[in-house]
Amino acid sequence: MKLNLATLLTLLRIALLPVLVVVFYLPYQWTHFAAALVFALAAITDGLDGWVARRFGQASPLGALLDPVADKLAVTFALFLLVSADPTPLMAVLGAIIVGREISVSALREWMASMGQRARVKVAGIGKIKTIFQMIALVMLLYREDLFGFPIYLTGQALLLLAALLTLWSGAVYLRAAWPIMRERADQP
Repeated sequence: MKLNLATLLTLLRIALLPVLVVVFYLPYQWTHFAAALVFALAAITDGLDGWVARRFGQASPLGALLDPVADKLAVTFALFLLVSADPTPLMAVLGAIIVGREISVSALREWMASMGQRARVKVAGIGKIKTIFQMIALVMLLYREDLFGFPIYLTGQALLLLAALLTLWSGAVYLRAAWPIMRERADQP
C-alpha cells in the first residue's frame, strides 16, 4: 500500500502524541511552550490533511479511517494531560463531556454505518466549529502561562467550556439525525 501526503500528515499527528506526553512532563521551564507548540502542530495537520486529500485527490479508505481516530486521540491525550496537571472539578467535567461525546458519536456513526445510514451522521458545520474552539482552547491550556498580562490559561478554560457546550450541541444534532433510525430499529422484534 502506497501512503500519500494526506495520510502521512495524519500519521504525523498520531506520532506527535507520545512527543506531547514526554514534553509535557519534562522538568524544564520551557515545557509548557513546547507542549503547546507540539499540540498546535498536530492541530494544524488536522486541517491540512483534509485539505491535501480534497485538493490533490488523495482521499483514501485508510485516511478516512485514521483521520477521525487521530483527531480523537489528540484531543483525549491533551485533556488527560491537562486534567492530571489541574485536577479540578471544572477540568474533569469538561474533559469527561468532550471525551464522552467523542466516544458516543463514534459509536453512533459506526452503528449508523452498519445500518447503511452513515450519511445521516456525517460531520456537520457545528462539529467543525466545535473542533476549532477545542483546539485553540487546548493549545492555550497547554501553554498555561500569561502572555504580556493576558490570562492565557483562564481564557483557555473559558474556550474549553464553550467547546464543551458546542460538543453537547453537536452531539444532540447527530443524535437527532439518527433518532428516526434508532426508533425504527427499537420497534422491530
